[in-house]
Amino acid sequence: MPMVGTKKFAYTEKGKKEAKEYAKKTGKKVRRRLMKQGRVKKGDKMDIDHKKALSKGGSNGHKNLRVVPRRVNRAKDNN
Repeated sequence: MPMVGTKKFAYTEKGKKEAKEYAKKTGKKVRRRLMKQGRVKKGDKMDIDHKKALSKGGSNGHKNLRVVPRRVNRAKDNN
């Protein structure tokens, strides 16, 4: 089974839905943490980018995160 964060999800529709919800929840936590640090602001058109993708074993730790313009992050491929 693939790993998403520290949770395991099966290759089922229910598993995909759970994985998506988990990623959304942890992403909000990361953004809130960076907002408290003053690194991002609401409506700033910036995204939080993972240097090493979560799907490839990266983490939500501060050493794996960077703030980049939204258009740059959305243009990136996960390969």
